[in-house]
Amino acid sequence: MITYTSDISVIEAGMLKGFFIDWPHPPTPQKHFEILQKSYKFFAALDENKVVGFINAVSDDVLAAYIPLLEVLPDYQGKGIGGKLLQLMLTELEGLYMIDLTCDQEMQDFYHKFEMRPIFAMGKRNYEKQNGKK
Repeated sequence: MITYTSDISVIEAGMLKGFFIDWPHPPTPQKHFEILQKSYKFFAALDENKVVGFINAVSDDVLAAYIPLLEVLPDYQGKGIGGKLLQLMLTELEGLYMIDLTCDQEMQDFYHKFEMRPIFAMGKRNYEKQNGKK
């Protein structure tokens, strides 16, 4: 049975394995744990003692929030976990004016179901720093 939590005290770095597939320089589980710790909000989907999905947000807690990461392990995709994580986060952020994220075009239909719409955006990526090292 999948459970959901926003309690960092029940998560350890060793529970965060298998994420960031196809990233040339993925964060280590320890860096991943640090991402969750330092996020404005996060939720994790747990299958017993294994994190199988997560979402995080950064925010000014006044007007804006950005959702940089939403991932579900491949063996758990297609089971509604990503949708549940997104709904939990959107509920937490609902008092804010703007909630933004970027996604690949093939993911737009998924986000459209949650009343999110395409917007114009710009970004810069330093791929050599993907693993979170300075």
